[in-house]
Amino acid sequence: MVADHNSMSTAPAVPKVRSVQKKAGLALWMERVLEECDRAAFDFSADPVHDLRVALRRCRSLADGLMAMDPDPAWKQMKRAGKRLFSQLGELRDAQVMEEWVRRIGGPDDPVTTSLLQFLAGREAQLKLDAAQALQDFDRKQWRRWSLSLPRRTNRVRAGSALFKHLALERWTEAYALHHSAMRNRSQLAFHRLRIGIKRFRYIVENFLPEQHVAWSADLKELQDLLGEAHDLDVLWTTLLQIDAFPDLETRSRWRDKIVEERARRIGQYRDKMLGTASLWHVWRADLPHGKQVEASAMNRLRLWASFLDPDFKHSLHVARLSLQLYDQMPPKHRPADSDAQRSILQAAAFLHDVGRSESQTAHHKASYNLIRRLKPPLSWTEEKMKLVGVVARYHRGALPRTGQATLTGLTPDQRKSTLYLASILRLANAFDSDGDSRIGRLEVSEQNGFLSISAQGYSSQDRVAEAVAAARHLLEIVCRRPVLVKPMRNQNHKPRTRN
Repeated sequence: MVADHNSMSTAPAVPKVRSVQKKAGLALWMERVLEECDRAAFDFSADPVHDLRVALRRCRSLADGLMAMDPDPAWKQMKRAGKRLFSQLGELRDAQVMEEWVRRIGGPDDPVTTSLLQFLAGREAQLKLDAAQALQDFDRKQWRRWSLSLPRRTNRVRAGSALFKHLALERWTEAYALHHSAMRNRSQLAFHRLRIGIKRFRYIVENFLPEQHVAWSADLKELQDLLGEAHDLDVLWTTLLQIDAFPDLETRSRWRDKIVEERARRIGQYRDKMLGTASLWHVWRADLPHGKQVEASAMNRLRLWASFLDPDFKHSLHVARLSLQLYDQMPPKHRPADSDAQRSILQAAAFLHDVGRSESQTAHHKASYNLIRRLKPPLSWTEEKMKLVGVVARYHRGALPRTGQATLTGLTPDQRKSTLYLASILRLANAFDSDGDSRIGRLEVSEQNGFLSISAQGYSSQDRVAEAVAAARHLLEIVCRRPVLVKPMRNQNHKPRTRN
């Protein structure tokens, strides 16, 4: 029911715990979970329970974001491990915060105050027993192992980098949509979801964008507190109605007026900061990626994701370079419409085409397709576009595509045509590096006398690569309806015409 706002009561003394030193981000919060478990277990008082939930929530929120870049299953396992404890503590925390609000709003002689405090006292006692059992079931040894292994995986992305700014923009976009929804319908549920959206945005900024955190942290904390307290008041009113706490209509009206007044004041403060030309939404958005930066960061996120799975990602990077050389130099009449969008699909498919090797060596192109289809699209990409990437990657090797295959089901004629064209380029580029030695570094394409001529630096018609190329070029011949001739490049000093 509450977020990160401070408790309104003073907790009893709890055991002192060694503070975390020289840690930040995920490492700090995973260590904090273990420390707060010891504090909460002492008597499950309000502040330790709140602090443990905050630490768990931050770890799970960070994992949720990092899973977009790192497919290691340990992220999901860590999230699941903390879920039961987090949820059980949530019910206890709800009761504790509600007690604080009752004491603030109701008078000591108010029968509603007495009735609700008695109800909460009995409920809190049972919830503490449930929380103790959940804490006992929590596997701290496994959590400790994750606290050492998972933060190391985040070192592949520098804090403050464009990738984390892109992730923050993704969270900003989600939260801003929730803001519009809350301003439009003003429902309790909409404001509750908005609070969660801002919280998720805040955690990414706080842990991965140090410069933005310095500038934005105070406002983000205040907004989260305001919306958290508004939600507390909503739950308080619902509970009062559920236990039939009001002896008469006059008492009910008095409590309702107080709760509405307190809630309206907090929502008003939120609106003052977040509406109009000076809205903080615009301030935050101005310091996050724009235009081509968003597209570039999305591609880099896909590239990073692939690098975690692909056992020979150097090969995939080289195949991507060769693919783009082929694409950029193909005669314009063979290129599909919306060339820039198709080029980005090809580049992504080249980065991702071998991710399935982590699951299968014999049919890894099919495994790659399935992994790509399950991947949540990064900001600026769509599920439809990711499906096309998967189709292109699926046909980089193996049997040729055939009408009626499930992979092609649902594609429009234009999509089928363009994806097979891109797949034919990727298939040929992959064949040029079939030995994985990056020996063939440059390609040149021209059209002569009704056939396509491809000159390849480092190519020899007498080695194994030539055999792979001879088989791989067939799909390109079918798609372009032209024979394809591959030959060694004579002018070794001529650079290929490839866009950056």
